Amino acid sequence: MNGEMLSNNPRKSCNAGPRLLADIGGTNARFALETHSHEFTAIAVLPCNAYPDLQSAITAYLSSPEVLVVCQSPVKNAAIAIANPVDGDVVRMTNHHWTFSIEALRLAAGFDNLVVVNDFTALAMALPHLAAHERVQIGSGQPQANRAIGLIGPGTGLGVSGIIPAGAHWVPLSSEGGHVSFSPSNEIEIEILRQVWKEYPHVSAERLISGMGLELMYRILAQMDKHADTTEMNAADITRRALDGSCNVCTRTVDYFCAMLGTIAGNLAVTLGATGGVYIGGGIVPRLGEFFAQSNFRQRFEAKGRFADYLAQIPTYLITAEYPAFLGVSAILNERLSLSDIVA
Repeated sequence: MNGEMLSNNPRKSCNAGPRLLADIGGTNARFALETHSHEFTAIAVLPCNAYPDLQSAITAYLSSPEVLVVCQSPVKNAAIAIANPVDGDVVRMTNHHWTFSIEALRLAAGFDNLVVVNDFTALAMALPHLAAHERVQIGSGQPQANRAIGLIGPGTGLGVSGIIPAGAHWVPLSSEGGHVSFSPSNEIEIEILRQVWKEYPHVSAERLISGMGLELMYRILAQMDKHADTTEMNAADITRRALDGSCNVCTRTVDYFCAMLGTIAGNLAVTLGATGGVYIGGGIVPRLGEFFAQSNFRQRFEAKGRFADYLAQIPTYLITAEYPAFLGVSAILNERLSLSDIVA
């Protein structure tokens, strides 16, 4: 099943004690225990480089004093969101050296049930569970009930997903929408595209709307501005200097980044018919704060010609929850355990 895998032993109980939830990225592994519905405790962030494999990180977390205080018996149910495609039993991380078999990990950790899903699949499933204070609306629009919801998020790459209503449930989409072809919207963006074409025969949205995209776009804009400092900068420095106003090229770079994201988010909205709203996640945009709210993101989101009025009715939200993936993997685990009970 593309995007998610369940490993379980249906002969054993599915409802025993706290559940382990994890959000695994290329740099950090975030863990929590879910003691009651959407109640997370013993949250810990462990550096991936400190452990030889995922099992070692899980063992270290479960043996920590904070976890042992909560757990009076071994954890039996677990769900993991990982920044990686999940297709089959073996997961090989593309941005870290960890490789593991889902079933072997379940057995080694002593879990009755283990769900492993792509991180954006988990984030998509978190959307219906976000509280009002865990999101900020950008622009106008009102969500329609029981309609598709879109999700997009630039970080190391460009994650794209969504959820489709199916009766009382939501079905998450496993998408590689970040790799659609980049579409420029003005003369400067056309020139940026021409310059990127010199290095890459296919320019995806992710190539420019991501951390690496910020760095690439900064280099191109600096070269176009003959008076600019052409010293290469990383994405963190570019965003920092854009926010404090100390670098004009950095400001322009982040301006174009926000506008381009608006165009791609609008494309996602019309593709899915996402009248339930479009959410922005990932590691970059939440750090931009008011800069993003005042950017051309929303204007470009709606700039779809004859469909401008259609887009104007669709709300866009910035996810501000600190650990939204926990909500998503919890919801997915609930559904899988319910299904296992029915099958058993």
